Parts: sequence; structure tokens; C-alpha cells
Amino acid sequence: MDLHGKRFVITGANSGLGAVTARAIAGAGGQVIMACRDVEKATKVAADLGTGARVRRLDLADLASVREFAASLDEFDVLINNAGVMAVPKRRTVDGFESQIGINHLGHFALTSLLIERVRGRVVTMSSGLHVLGALDLHDLNWEQRRYRRMRAYGASKLANLLFAYELQRRLTRAGSRVQSVAAHPGYAATNLQGHTESFLDPIMLFTKGFAQSAEMGALSEIYAATGPVEPGGYYGPKRLRGYPHRVQSSAKSRDPEMAARLWELSEKLTGVSYPNLRSLT
Repeated sequence: MDLHGKRFVITGANSGLGAVTARAIAGAGGQVIMACRDVEKATKVAADLGTGARVRRLDLADLASVREFAASLDEFDVLINNAGVMAVPKRRTVDGFESQIGINHLGHFALTSLLIERVRGRVVTMSSGLHVLGALDLHDLNWEQRRYRRMRAYGASKLANLLFAYELQRRLTRAGSRVQSVAAHPGYAATNLQGHTESFLDPIMLFTKGFAQSAEMGALSEIYAATGPVEPGGYYGPKRLRGYPHRVQSSAKSRDPEMAARLWELSEKLTGVSYPNLRSLT
């Protein structure tokens, strides 16, 4: 696909699926803004992508950084909410959120809100097949009362990604907007997420990476979701753990509009970022 004249913002584009996606888009003539916490690492990746890539600092664990980054952008075509952490020890973001829900969901929720009026085409939110492990406790979203379980917290954050993506499309549709919200998952892909849990899971994940598909294959889902002929509110990824992307189904929990609306309201309250009138995007 010829992407000349198209501008993409990709969070976490300095490694893994984000770097592969940035490389593919820049290779097709698109302009890429690499939104990354590790600017030095991102700059090295951008050097191989030529003039089609620029690096901007974004730390999704710090809402002040999210606001500063968003204020620096003008109009663009596609926002790819790609960055994330997986099964890490219990930590807090700068704003006091549990790190997985804070980075994977709340940071991207706030970022999308601040940028939505400048998006011309679509918003892509990366989830995971492990969203089926998640259950959201909206009375304890940040794991302050419950015993912290890192894989369940990861699953909850990926469930939140889907609830958000679907609810965003519902709101865009009601507003009559041409902007689309879609979600994707990479299947089981070998990326830098594995092996950084700082627990007994690390050697297990590193061993099972031998059974995973490559990051290049895993990134096809978000590349397709960002550039292909998608359906608004669609979810794209391999039908199983490996393979090419297809339109796939997510769990019943992820498609609960009441839960999605409640999560949306709570996310606005926690981040202090409210979505604008989406009718302005028509």
C-alpha cells in the first residue's frame, strides 16, 4: 500500500511490534512519529527509517508527559496505541496508578482523548488474547485492596483496551464521525515483553518464545488494522496463537457496553481528561 502523504503516531515504536510497524509504514512512504519513553533507543531505530520517522518523548506512566506530547502535535491520520508492559511486579505510575492498567489503558485513554480532534482516519488499540484472563473491579481498578496478581492485572489491562476501543467506536458512531476505532492482537509473538516480569515467569516465557511467531508476523495485525480495509469497531489478529490477521471475536466481557461505559466514566475521573464533543469530527 502506498502511504505517501499519510501521518501515523505510534506509541512504543522503539522496539518489538511498534518498531516493526514503524519500519513497514515508513517503507511504504508514510510519515511516522515515534512516541517513546526511551528517546535514545528510539532515535537509533529512527536512523534506519530515513526521513520518514521522527522521535518525540512520551511516558505513558506520567500524565504530565502525555499532555506535553499531545500539545506538540498537529493533525495526523492514524494513532496506534501500541506501547505496553506485561506481568511486571506491582508498581505505581507517577500519578499513582497500578502500572499495567496505568500504562496499557489509562495512559492511552488520556492520550487518545487529547488527540482525537486531530485524528483524520482511525485509532488502533492493541490488546491481547490474554484479555480473556482479565476481570475488571471498578471499585479497585488500581489493585489497592486486592492481592496483586501480575498476570490477572495484565489480562485486566488488555480487557480494558478492548472495552475502550469498542466504546470509542460506539461514541464516534453516535456522533456521526468518519473516524474509526479498531483493535488488534498479535497472537503469540516473540517480543521484548517476554522475559521482563522479574519473576519465575521469565525463564518460562523465554523458553516458550521458541514456539512464538516472529515480531514481524505479530505486527501484521496492527499494520492491517492501521492501513487495511477494516470495519469500524473491528478486532483483528490471528485466529489462533500464530498466523495472519483476520477479523476475530473477543470475549463476552469485552463486548459489555454497560461495563465499557462505566470504565470510560472512571477513566475520565482518574485521569482528569474528558473527551471533547465527538460531533466535531464529522
